Parts: sequence; structure tokens; C-alpha cells
Amino acid sequence: MKAASVYSAMNALPHGRALHNAGLLSNPAARTQIAAAAALAGWHGGHDGWWRHGHGGYGWVGPLFWPFAYYDLYDYTIWGDHGFWDYGYRDIYAGIFGPYGHDDLSGYLAPRRYGHRHATAVPLSRMCGDDSRAIAGLPIDQIAHAIEPTEAQRAALDELGTASIQAARVILDACPTQVALTAPGRLAVMQQRIGAMISAVAILWTPLHQLYALLDDKQKARFNALAEDHRQASASKAAPSRTCGVEQVVALDWPADEIEKRLHPSDTQRTALDTLRDAAANAADLLKAGCEGVDAATPPARLDVTAKRLEVMLQAIRPVRKAVDDVYGTLSDEQKTQFEGIGRQRPAS
Repeated sequence: MKAASVYSAMNALPHGRALHNAGLLSNPAARTQIAAAAALAGWHGGHDGWWRHGHGGYGWVGPLFWPFAYYDLYDYTIWGDHGFWDYGYRDIYAGIFGPYGHDDLSGYLAPRRYGHRHATAVPLSRMCGDDSRAIAGLPIDQIAHAIEPTEAQRAALDELGTASIQAARVILDACPTQVALTAPGRLAVMQQRIGAMISAVAILWTPLHQLYALLDDKQKARFNALAEDHRQASASKAAPSRTCGVEQVVALDWPADEIEKRLHPSDTQRTALDTLRDAAANAADLLKAGCEGVDAATPPARLDVTAKRLEVMLQAIRPVRKAVDDVYGTLSDEQKTQFEGIGRQRPAS
């Protein structure tokens, strides 16, 4: 698919108008559908991409890693929704073996007319994040309705609301403004995005914990109950499954034969590739082990768990990124081209 076709497809998505609807975007299922449609607009491989998450979403949408990242953070913290936990090894694997080609990716960041350079297609810009309280802020009014705050508590709640806008801005600022065409570039984007999310959690941490400490036991119970109330009001009426980003990891086998066939590596290159394979395997093990606390019972506890999980993800990415950089340092231009074609040739899921 050529860049212009991808750009047109992105702007013609059936959910395009929904990206301006704050109420609809608060629904995790709707966001999953939007992200899936956008992710596949630039992919040629079939109905579902191989990097698809267990609940139907995608960690990579063109050049963007973790669409709707801020929503996932507060949905898990406040409502207990587990979309946050879909992210894991599959996304690192897709960072190494990218599913998009040059023309596919350029369509996601195609410049608009009238000289607006580097303007993003509307769906991608909305999936990146937003600093508007109406769109990306924590549900302060719903929290207030639940806890019925005193004057002192109301001031603490307002501080939390302000912090939530600051946190959303940090994530928005980590949005890609250029297309990463290589594995080193993709992993750099991924690491930057995770780092921004860690910073966002740090911004939210103190005001959320301070507010919670001011609540009496009945108020805490009502605050904690928001998650169960939200689940009961949802269409599914069922608790989401906990994948913790480890679903179908076995299916993402290391493409050793494909690498050998495409690259015909030298002994030095083969050693570097073996190191990368081992780093990826270690990342999978680390992420699988770092799933404790998924069912934390309170908003502050869930925010604590997100901080720990994001740190584990960062620990998993760093050695893989270094190994990828080392591999690329040994490859010729033709070998790099061949390496980048591996992900695009994987069969659809």
C-alpha cells in the first residue's frame, strides 16, 4: 500500500469521528477497535496482523507505540480495566521485526496541504494522547461523586486533576514526529514512550496517594468500589482476562532460519545475532515474571503496580535495544534491508 493510500485510509476510518468523542474513547472496547483499524490500514498481510494483542488491540500502530497510553493508565488505576496488561514481549518482538514498510509508515505521518509539515493524520494524533481535561484527564467528577469530598479533600482532588493533565501532556510529548524505519529506531521510540509513561505515573503518584490518605474508611470503600461498579455497568458484565502480555509468545518463534537465509551472516554477525536472540528470550522471561499485583484492590495500589510493570518493561527493552544496535553495526546496507523485511513476511494471525 502506497503512502497516499495509507493516509487516505487513516482519515477515512469508520471510527474517525469517534476520536473526538470523549465518552466513546473512555470505552476500552471502542479504543481497541479504533487502534486495530488504524494498525491494519498500513499493513498488507491479511485480516489480522501477527503483532495483535490477545484482546484484539495493537501495541504498534504505524510509527506509534502504545496508542491511547494515558487512557490505559487511568483505566487500570481507577476502573481496574486490564488493557494495560496486554503490553509485553509481543510488542518488543514487533519492535525488532517491524510489520510495516517505508511506504506504509509514511502514510501515517503524511504532510497535509497548505504547508503544514509533519502534521499527523487525525486518528494517529488522537491516539497519541491529549492534554485536554475533557478528553484525557482522570474522571475527577466521577471520583468526587463517589467520595463526596470535604473542602480539604476537594482541594486534594483538584490537585490530582491538575496532575492528570500534566501527565497526559508528558505522554503526548513523547509522540513520534518522524517515522522510524529500522529496528534501532523503533526500539528507541518504544523506550522513549515507556519512559514518558513512567514520568506520567510519577506525576500522578503523590496527589493520588495524598487524596486517598485523607479519606475515611467509608470514602475509601466507595472509591475502591468504582472499579466493580464500572465492570457491572459494562456491556460484557464479566471481568476481563489477565494476559499480562504473554499470550501466544510461543507463536513468536525466533526467525533463525529466515535470518540465515536473508542475511548469510558472517561469524561475527552470527555472534551478534545470537546475543540479540538471547536478549529477546531474557526479555520474554522477565516480562512473564513481572506480572505480580495485577489484581490490586485500590487505585493507589494499582498505580503502584503500573509503575513497577513499566520499570520491568524498560529493563526488558534496554538490553534488546543494545543488542539490536550491535547487530546493525555489523550489517551492510543490503543486509539491513533484508532484516527489515522479516516482519513484513510473517503470516497473519
